[in-house]
Amino acid sequence: MNQQNIRFTAKEILEKDFKTSMRGYNPDEVDKFLDAIIQDYELFQRKVELLEQENAHLKREVKKLSDRSQRQAPSQTVGSTNYDILQRLSNLEKKVFGSKLYE
Repeated sequence: MNQQNIRFTAKEILEKDFKTSMRGYNPDEVDKFLDAIIQDYELFQRKVELLEQENAHLKREVKKLSDRSQRQAPSQTVGSTNYDILQRLSNLEKKVFGSKLYE
C-alpha cells in the first residue's frame, strides 16, 4: 500500500482563508481545497478500517492465547501440588519412622 501523508491538520483547515473575488470566494480555489480535504478523509477512513481489522485480529489472538494458557495452567498447578504433597509425605515419614529409614 502506498504510504500517503495527510496534508491538512485541523488547525490548517480552521485557519484557511480564501481569497474573495467580485462575487465572493473564488469557487475554483474552494473546490480544490475541499477536494483535498475529501481525499484526506478517504485516507482517514481507510486507515481506520485497517486499524479496526488489525485490532480485531489481535483481540482474537489474545483470546486464543488466553484460552490456551488457562487450559495449561491447571496441569502445571497440579504437578507442582503433587510435588509438594510428596515432599511433605517424605518429611512426615522421616519424623514418624526416623531417619534410619533413609540411611
